[in-house]
Amino acid sequence: MSHVGVGPRAVMRSVAFLTAGVLAVPALAGCTSEESAGKPLAAQDVGAATRASVSDGGTLRWAVDSVPDTLNTFQSDADATTTRVAQAVLPSMYRMDENGSPVRNPDYLESAEVVDTEPKQVVVYKLNQQAVWSDGREIGAADFAAQWRALSGKDSAYWTARNAGYDRIEKIERGADDLEVKVTFSRPYADWKALFSPLYPKDVMGTPDAFNDGARRSLKVTAGPFTVKKVDTKADQVVLTGNPRWWGAPAKLDKIVLRAVPRDERVSELVAGKLDLAEIDPETADEVTLAAAPRDPATGTPLMGPQGSPAAGAQGRSAAEALRSWAVANGSDEEAAEEEILAREERREAEAKAARRQKALSGFEVRKSLEPAYTQLALNGSGGPLADERVRRAVARALDREKLAETVLKPLGLPAEPVGSHLALSGQPAYADGSGALGEQNAKEARALLADAGWVRGGPVKKDGEKAAGAEKDEKDEKDEDKEKKKSEGDDDGTYIVGEDNKNAGDKNAGDKNEDSKNPDDKSDDGTDRESGEKHSSGKNTAQGGAPGAYAPKGTAAPAGSVAAPLAKDGKALTLRFVLPSGPGSETLRTVADRITDMLKDIGIGTEITKVPDESYFKDHIAAGEYDLALYSWPASAFPATDARPIYAKPVPAADGSLNVAQNYTRVGTDQVDQLFDRAMTTLDQKEARDLLRKADSRIWAAAGSIPLYQRPQLTVARKNLANAGAFGFETPVYEDMGFLEKGAQGSRPSAPSSSPSS
Repeated sequence: MSHVGVGPRAVMRSVAFLTAGVLAVPALAGCTSEESAGKPLAAQDVGAATRASVSDGGTLRWAVDSVPDTLNTFQSDADATTTRVAQAVLPSMYRMDENGSPVRNPDYLESAEVVDTEPKQVVVYKLNQQAVWSDGREIGAADFAAQWRALSGKDSAYWTARNAGYDRIEKIERGADDLEVKVTFSRPYADWKALFSPLYPKDVMGTPDAFNDGARRSLKVTAGPFTVKKVDTKADQVVLTGNPRWWGAPAKLDKIVLRAVPRDERVSELVAGKLDLAEIDPETADEVTLAAAPRDPATGTPLMGPQGSPAAGAQGRSAAEALRSWAVANGSDEEAAEEEILAREERREAEAKAARRQKALSGFEVRKSLEPAYTQLALNGSGGPLADERVRRAVARALDREKLAETVLKPLGLPAEPVGSHLALSGQPAYADGSGALGEQNAKEARALLADAGWVRGGPVKKDGEKAAGAEKDEKDEKDEDKEKKKSEGDDDGTYIVGEDNKNAGDKNAGDKNEDSKNPDDKSDDGTDRESGEKHSSGKNTAQGGAPGAYAPKGTAAPAGSVAAPLAKDGKALTLRFVLPSGPGSETLRTVADRITDMLKDIGIGTEITKVPDESYFKDHIAAGEYDLALYSWPASAFPATDARPIYAKPVPAADGSLNVAQNYTRVGTDQVDQLFDRAMTTLDQKEARDLLRKADSRIWAAAGSIPLYQRPQLTVARKNLANAGAFGFETPVYEDMGFLEKGAQGSRPSAPSSSPSS
């Protein structure tokens, strides 16, 4: 689904996109340059094997989400498959390593370094002497220059999605020879390694027509281990074949077929033997794991069969005959006996079908890691209650991010650590936990923030398209029953409200009743609320470290009683619109949303959940600002100064009077954050850049426009003999090393991921 990956790097940080104003925070608690970025929470899992153990030849059938509309990664409608194709067929000067950092790609680049900084920054690239395009022409300065001109933003005839970095280049020249490229910048640019990856030939970048249309459905000239044979829209697939002019280690596979297969159909395609590799959901992962379990030597059935199915199936027809004989002999209802026999036959057929399915899946294994992406809760600060920073901070501090991470990752056996940065993930150089600028989860502090913002518990609600507070009990009960009916029937397209069903909203003792009715498991032996981490008998606030302004003023206490009653202000209930995708593959997001609504209900905030079709989720709701709360993911970048800036930049008025929000879908930004990004983008001192980015992240936390929750799980199913492919984690795939193991050879599996917190 598009919203979980949000497209490739070239597209993700581009797009045209109120502000809560400048934070009056002179200094923020954050991380120093000495703090370690830690290690990746999980290693990649690709069935790693040496090239010598991989056979030559074969076709890899790989499920993808879509056949791309364009093969040009710098266009706005590029998607994840566009990026996958580009990685296999085009040059990249730098690729990502296992820690999500850029490393020089020796197949294309012998060296690249900053040779001058005064009066201008100058970078000299020395290209691999063997590097040629598939038409035989050397890769050189003409290709670099054509890409710069196309992406510089100076010629509006090019339909580009972004120009970050390229707009800072002043000129590109041939160096000492044809293999040397000299790039001079008009302004310093720290993320220069982000440029020319991928690099397109001048045939694509040389003219607007070629850029706009020439590379949408074909790439005639390439320079990778594979080349594009065809984009087959009828068969919904892209076919890649080996590049005969490739100078590097030859590709092991003859062919890679990227097939568009809906996620809810992938397990059926695996069973039918039509796929070798696919990203899957947790339910499919469980089924594949079960199929790969040890089998009973006598029956050949899995020892871990569902509900003892092998034993149940072993009774066979003899049990049915015995049942009929007993019924006749005892004068019982033979018709009922026949119905029971038929039901048993159906169960036996279902068991046989399940056994065949398990046998087909037994040739696969689940490979899992963590994606270089994180899921966040977005809070739209453009209007309504969330325009108030105090309300946003209350929402943020009501969340138990550890529990949310555990909900998603613990059942998968992956490290369940909440993400502590908006700009990097554990293991990347810029990573540091900046959440201290906002403060830890604390329901009591959250309630105090809401009280300070003027939201009164159990206050009157005017009739405005909704029932006012104090509506007739029988009408309200009927409404609640209707909601429960919809929920029980699995209505995924409807809307229901959570947090407005307190029948004693006007009762001063309602809060006490609610507290008494809590599950006793929610409190520890000493009376501590496990959700908030506080003792109910204590009236004292917890220590308030972190950012000034991120907490309610000291001494601001929540009103006594009515703890879980709905909040109201100016006759309106505090109810937030929570928009979610409804399609297959979004079950995890919906589960997380349910947990969040419970946490918000505990502090008196109601949520109105609306599930919308996947295809309209981003365009019509997130990008359009038609939501209060939403869940979606951002990919991690090796170049956060460049790539994260449009996500957190302060929205600015456009010439036509509209608001340009870039990719800041929360509409929350500050001048200080913009300035920190700008400084990080221009310094060539890596330590200084890292410090600036960590300060920017602390301020983003304090503004509470988006709350990182967890690193996304990466689940793939792969044929057991498929090597060097699967859950890649941070690292760029090495397409030429992918293939099927020689008979008798075995790949390796990563060690169990650490569950300890990263530093």
